[in-house]
This record gives sequence, C-alpha cells and structure tokens, in this order.
Amino acid sequence: MRVKIRLDFKGVAKSSYFFFGARSSEKMAQDIREQQIALLKNIPVQGIEIEEIIANAEVYTITDSLHNEEFTYAPVEIIIRAETVEDLVRFIMREEFRKIEILEPQEIVLGKQDMERLFTKINLELRNIIPLLLRKLDK
Repeated sequence: MRVKIRLDFKGVAKSSYFFFGARSSEKMAQDIREQQIALLKNIPVQGIEIEEIIANAEVYTITDSLHNEEFTYAPVEIIIRAETVEDLVRFIMREEFRKIEILEPQEIVLGKQDMERLFTKINLELRNIIPLLLRKLDK
C-alpha cells in the first residue's frame, strides 16, 4: 500500500528573559519540522518504507480570534509504502496529522482478521496518546 500523508508541525514562540534569544513561532515550526524529518529519515519503523519527504510548503499562520492567539504550522508531505493498513495507524493518530491520500492500490479489501488487527492497533495507539493529552491539559 502506498500513501501520501500530510503532517503540519506546530510552532510556538519561545520568549527569553533577555532582549536576544527569542525565537518566533515561524522559526520554531520550521525547526520542529526539520527535527521530525530527521527522525523519520533515521529511525526505521517496522512495516513502513519512507519513499519521499516533501518539505517545501510554506509555513502558515492561523489566528484564533476567540482567544486572540496565533498558531504557526510547518507542513510536510510524506510518501510511504506500508505493508499493512495497521502500519499506517501510528502516522494518522499523530496530533500533526492533517490528510491522507491513498496512491496505491485503487481498491482495498479488508477481511475480518484485518479489521480486528486494525481496531486493535488503533486502540493501542489511543492508549499511548491519551496520557500525553492529559499531561498537556494539566499544564
């Protein structure tokens, strides 16, 4: 199975106590994108082959008028070849996930066992993500 996944990495401005050293949210988003690309290139994932990483999209900013906050994102598209559908779950369960396009095959048939494995994998990923989200809420 071959897919294109879009991840948008969020940058939050870091302020400093001095007049120098502060980094803009745009710079932070770009830095995080570069760090994540390095991880994707250098850390193998079982069942996943990363064919191409496209990081030439411009950084964009969204304004939350309700809270008067700005959020900056640095998008990246990754073309992945996966052995199974459940191998893709770790990518689509990420906070940065925005979109998936299935490039190959044109049709997918999932049997009973395939669906059971997929649901089990989703459940395991949720169990890993929920504690992280709860820690974020506590901050």
